[in-house]
Amino acid sequence: MPPPTRRRFVPGPDDTQLIPAFPAVTPVPDEDEEVTEAREGAPGASGGILRAAGTMAVASLVSRLTGFLRTVVLTAALGFGLVGNAYTVANTLPNIVYELLLGGVLTSVVVPLLVNAQEKDADGGVRYTQRLMTLAVTGLTVLTVLAVLAAPALTWLMGIRDTAGNEGQVELANWLARILLVEIVFYGVGALATAVLNSRQVFGPPAWAPVLNNLVVIATGVVFLLAAGPGDLEPLTISAGQVWLLGVGTTLGIAVQALVLLPLLGRHGVPLRPRWGLRGTGLGEAGALGLWVVGYVLVSQVGVVVASVVANAAAEEGGLGPFAFSNASLLFQMPYGIIGVALLTALLPRMSRAAARRDMDGVVADLSLGTRLSATGLLPVTALLVVLGPAVGIVAFGRGNAEVADARGVGVALAVGAFGLLPMAVTLLQLRVFYAMKDARTPTLIQVVMVAVRVPLLLLVPVVVGPEHVVAGLMIATSATYVAGWVVGAVALQRKLGVRSNPDAGRTVARMALVSAVAAVLGWVAVSLAGRALGTSVPGSLGTVVLGTVVIGSAVVAGAVVVGVPEVRAALTGVRARLGRSR
Repeated sequence: MPPPTRRRFVPGPDDTQLIPAFPAVTPVPDEDEEVTEAREGAPGASGGILRAAGTMAVASLVSRLTGFLRTVVLTAALGFGLVGNAYTVANTLPNIVYELLLGGVLTSVVVPLLVNAQEKDADGGVRYTQRLMTLAVTGLTVLTVLAVLAAPALTWLMGIRDTAGNEGQVELANWLARILLVEIVFYGVGALATAVLNSRQVFGPPAWAPVLNNLVVIATGVVFLLAAGPGDLEPLTISAGQVWLLGVGTTLGIAVQALVLLPLLGRHGVPLRPRWGLRGTGLGEAGALGLWVVGYVLVSQVGVVVASVVANAAAEEGGLGPFAFSNASLLFQMPYGIIGVALLTALLPRMSRAAARRDMDGVVADLSLGTRLSATGLLPVTALLVVLGPAVGIVAFGRGNAEVADARGVGVALAVGAFGLLPMAVTLLQLRVFYAMKDARTPTLIQVVMVAVRVPLLLLVPVVVGPEHVVAGLMIATSATYVAGWVVGAVALQRKLGVRSNPDAGRTVARMALVSAVAAVLGWVAVSLAGRALGTSVPGSLGTVVLGTVVIGSAVVAGAVVVGVPEVRAALTGVRARLGRSR
């Protein structure tokens, strides 16, 4: 049995960003190759990766499900109108400001320095960690104060502006933004505490802390619903108490997520003690890497801001707005968050080792494996979303202050944009190859190309379609951006690293695409025949989702076996073996 090895902090995507920023990761220390392969498997082998991904997927699933429930409750409480849009914009701001000015630096520069100090310093990096934490918290506090003062300018930048028909929305958005921007300091403290704990072999509490945040916000939404009086919820009718409840409750969730980790630092060798001074922090030597990552984040936020402005303009003309777009994006990213992130995180250490050895065959093998597994897991989900998107939207959001028609509109947007699910996963996998090679420049340039594609498409949406279809158009533009990212990433890998796509990956993608397309047709026929009986109410839509899932799921499994998708056959063989042992 191989000995246990040090695990590292590996940052994942920020779930609130439509185009997540993936910072660079420092390779792990060398170890005996036989030990490594015994634990992780040889490059291209799926056994160890699937075991690791399955373990992480469970934790991710709980977090995603509670996060989804949080969104369901908030949608029921706020609806898709002016109040919901104002809250969405205000709640997006702290994340954008944090990521833009400090988040990328924290994850790409500070974390590797912490790990390095822990391994080299006589005190295990304690004083070094305290110095960096003091510096980071001070910077976060100053940043938070400046952001709160600039709240009106920030909401204006995101498209919340005085126009006919949105009376009171600007004041409401600014009020909420001043409360919610306090989250910036807690975002940073939580990220830093998580990094320190992970570097000291503590993984459980940081993994579950986001669930506490979700539970606090869910409770806030429930109390808001119970406290809401009769009449429509509008910016001019919402009470001061409701605004404070919404703002403080949401901020409290982020605060709990961060503060619950601080007592653990002292228990694991890093007492909470301010320590001042920049000398010896090593930030200068890592500055170039940090600048490229900040550039990546900066470019990505351009698309986020443009999408928000377009969505707000559509809402002012009677269509769905930022809240609907945010909800559609959440549903779109959930499958990747459960399947893709787990696979990516499990593959990264092995890919990093192969890259460090300049073993390009190993890198290609793992890139091919990640593409094949992503296609096997995500293309059937794409088929489900294309067929069942409208019903999923109704089941998820068709209650409370949210109209069923608006909820269906969110589902339609999800359905038409679902084709970007696999391209998103592959694009982010390709970016990780460059980070494994210690190349932070190329991902930023790829992001520039993606945003150069995305922004014109976003601006074209309201020209081509009416306000009622703008959110669906934004989803199509975003998915098309990921398709462009896949193509550009493949070209960059070939030209810079000589990495060509493995033909096995192409065959698996083609087979799963064929199988998923056939399954989607069968599912569409089934739900169409049952449509009149089930109806478009929430219970009827739930029946549609169940029926369609059974039909499409069964067709995918049967079709994958018939066309010979190796990953599906291997999974079924493993299940049969386990069932045989259990008898």
